[in-house]
Amino acid sequence: MTKLLRPLLVLFVLLLAAPAVQAQLYQTPGPNSPTSKDEVQLYQTPDGMITGRVSIPDTKLDVLVQPEGREWREFRMVWLKIIAGALFLGPIVVLAVFYLIRGTIRIHGGRSGRPVQRFSGMDRFAHWTTAVSFLILAVTGLIVTFGRMLLIPLIGHPNFTMLAEAGKYIHNFFSVPFVIGLVMIFVLWVRDNIPEKADLVWLKTLGGVLNKSGEHPEAGRFNAGQKGVFWAVVFGGFALALTGFLLMMPFAVTGISGMQILHVVHGVVAALMIALIIGHIYIGTIGMEGAFDAMGSGVVDENWAKDHHRRWYEEQLRNSHANQDGRLRHHAAE
Repeated sequence: MTKLLRPLLVLFVLLLAAPAVQAQLYQTPGPNSPTSKDEVQLYQTPDGMITGRVSIPDTKLDVLVQPEGREWREFRMVWLKIIAGALFLGPIVVLAVFYLIRGTIRIHGGRSGRPVQRFSGMDRFAHWTTAVSFLILAVTGLIVTFGRMLLIPLIGHPNFTMLAEAGKYIHNFFSVPFVIGLVMIFVLWVRDNIPEKADLVWLKTLGGVLNKSGEHPEAGRFNAGQKGVFWAVVFGGFALALTGFLLMMPFAVTGISGMQILHVVHGVVAALMIALIIGHIYIGTIGMEGAFDAMGSGVVDENWAKDHHRRWYEEQLRNSHANQDGRLRHHAAE
């Protein structure tokens, strides 16, 4: 009988001790709990972030799970592609339809053959430095965004790897001339891009597009549309530059969450800028007759100046003189 009771007594004691042993095994250690060299302490903060303990100065490396990281990854892999794709293809489709309906905006009365100096060499250098740099930045940025989805099936993983690696260095390099050009156009043109009352008239008719007569509203050196592009490029360009340089120096001024926000802002602003520049390129090429001459050669036709910038043209007549070949030159452009 004694031999039978002894195992039952031991089993009864173990059952009573089991909850305490289990609690001891699975309890969450505190910051000062003793651990062996093979144990790793994990802590969950109120915002859901799971961290550990590190002995090196870089404390951000103790983050093991960050809930915001999932949201950022979804933006990077899904929403950024949708936003950028819509803002890239949308304006192209809309402008194609508009071109089929409206066609090229022609110069009233045709070309006169009399040239008027529109932009100086410095103006054009600033414009093309900014424009070419931005186009290169846009192309390399689109490669990074859509490359895995569109290019890998066409050129394969090894070739895409080399292209993406080269694109990264090209993207970083051309950010410098982009900022230089951006500063130059701001200094050169800010005075002529201050909003004024005449801009409201231009906006009501969208520069004459909504006028039945097709007559263009009076405008100074830059009309309301050009002023809108100028300020969008200035603010958007500096936002791209600031976020871009901070992304090139990870964790210099912010932590993991801040870096994710910088990436979101950089991607969305870049997509908006691409959409804006697509419209700008359209107007400056096939959309408007004679518009490309302004930045191509710096000289426009007199009838074009009268159509689109009549007040500026009249100021040219008052404040300029004709040289030997009959070209009107503004004193500021000499």
